[in-house]
Formats: sequence, structure tokens, C-alpha cells
Amino acid sequence: MPPRANAALPDGAEPVITLRNVTRRFAAFTAVDDVSMDIVRGEVFGLIGHNGAGKSTLFKMMLGLLAVSSGDIRISGAPVAGSGARAVRRHIGYLPENVALWDNLTGLETLHFFARLKRIDKAECQPLLERVGLGHAGKRPVRAYSKGMRQRLGFAQALLGKPQVLFLDEPTTGLDPHAIHFFWDTLAELRDQGLTIVLTSHILAELQNRVDRVAVLTNGKVQALGSVEALRDMHDLPIIVQLQLSPQMAPAQRDALLASLPPQLAALPVERQVNGLQFSVPRASKLPLLQQVMAWNGAVQDIQVSEPSLEDMFFGKSQAPVRQTAATGREA
Repeated sequence: MPPRANAALPDGAEPVITLRNVTRRFAAFTAVDDVSMDIVRGEVFGLIGHNGAGKSTLFKMMLGLLAVSSGDIRISGAPVAGSGARAVRRHIGYLPENVALWDNLTGLETLHFFARLKRIDKAECQPLLERVGLGHAGKRPVRAYSKGMRQRLGFAQALLGKPQVLFLDEPTTGLDPHAIHFFWDTLAELRDQGLTIVLTSHILAELQNRVDRVAVLTNGKVQALGSVEALRDMHDLPIIVQLQLSPQMAPAQRDALLASLPPQLAALPVERQVNGLQFSVPRASKLPLLQQVMAWNGAVQDIQVSEPSLEDMFFGKSQAPVRQTAATGREA
């Protein structure tokens, strides 16, 4: 049974993108299978899945580039296909994974071209180049741009016309660490201004602290939908608690500390390391364990607590039964 589309929406949330029973077939192959979900105004929404999971097909259908076999997709209440599709697309920005640009045009000329296509005042173009860090390169031909500069220019064209919804397909491809940090800061600003952002990425470590919710697709179906924190609760993966102990502590002393734990904590999986201990802890046991080890009177020199990452959940639990969380709240 597919998850309910509106189960994870908080009171007062305004859906901007709605998908109802969306299916796409290619002959006998079903690429997207009965997907229903809502994406709300002013959130960063991640779409993740293995290659062949259906995320690219779903992405193209939301953009109106690929027709649905059955079901309905709407943006701000209007269908993305049909007679009103052109008007809908004027409020959408799109950055594809592989940006195709004209090498003989300058960066500024490229934006002027897209501005004419979108019927937008070209006065927007130079400020957008400045915003994405290409103000100094606006008069240089695109053939002289690095891959990262081309990606920034593609990002600038996606922002032309102040779109209401921004679709980004693998947006940090080709960017250096500084540019990636700049990109995510820019997205945070745009989200705070009310822009709805939908993106795909294979770099799950980038997503986990920057998206409000994610949808995990497997074999064309939504396996899980919710905030990263809610997905952690759903999968109930263990937390890693790593203790750095005094270098002078003998193995027998370390064993004595472990023996002092209450039975339910002494039964936890533990790895003895050089000058330390590493526990694999269910969420409910985290605080009781920390309270116990803090009473070890100077034996503990440092404590590190590691929550399960999005990669842990995705690679370890992508075949879990279909469920939807009941939370949409942004990560702190």
C-alpha cells in the first residue's frame, strides 16, 4: 500500500507540487509506480534512489518533459501537461545534470538568450552572474569556462525570472568545495525567501543536513518519505558512542568499567579500541549509557556520538516496507 500523500504535512503547510497516483510505463516496464506525495512551499526536497529506481523519470514528469501514463501532477494547482503547461513552466527554474551551453557565446550573452526565451528583462542577467560568482567572467566566452563555471552559469539561468519552484538535477557536479558551500548557502537563502526546491543527488552526505524532507525511491515506488530525523526514528538504526579513555588505563581496568554497567547496557555491542571503547547503541539506550560513563570519574577523556547518516539509512534499509513518516519539520 503506497504512503498517503498528505500524511507528513504539518498544519498550515501549503502544497506547491502535488502528485497523485503517478505511473509511467515504457512498454511492459513500469519506471514509476503509483507515486503520490506533496511538496510544500519553501522547503528543500530531496529525491534519492539507486540508478534505475525511477527518480529521473519522476523528475522529468514533474517538469512536464515526460508525460505520465496515468495519474496527475500539478504545480500551484495547475497541471504540468496540457494547454496550460507553458504558463506553469514560466514559474519553474531547471538545472540539468549536464548543462549544454553554446561555447561561442559569452556568459552574459548566454543569460540574455535564456532571458529572451523566458520573456524576462535582460537587466536581471548581470546581477545573477554576480550572485553565482561569475560577475568577473560575464564577457568571457563559455568555451573558456571550467566545468564548475559552466555549472554556475546553468544555475544562474535556472534563477532567471524569480521562479516559484526550482528543480536541480545533481546540482553540485563539477563544483569545488568552496563553490559547493556557496551553492548550499544560496539555496538556504532562496528557501527562506519562500522558494520551493526539488533536487536529486548521489552525494547523500551533502543532503542530510540541508534538506527538509527526502523521498527514497526503489523500483519506481516511494519506500520512505519524511525528514532525515524522522527516517532515523523509522529505521531505528543504532547510534555510535565512542569513548576515548586515559592512555594509562590497563585492559583489566577497562574490563572492570564495562563490568560496572547495568545488565541492559553491559549487553550492548562494544568494540575495544586502542585507548577507547565504541558502543553500538539503540536510541533508547543513548542517555542511560552516557549517564553511566560520565560517572567513571576521570576515566573518559572525550565522547563522540554519531547519528546514523542518510547513507546508512539508504544503503542499509532501502528495501524496507513502504512507510511514510509523520514529520516535515526542518533539520536544525
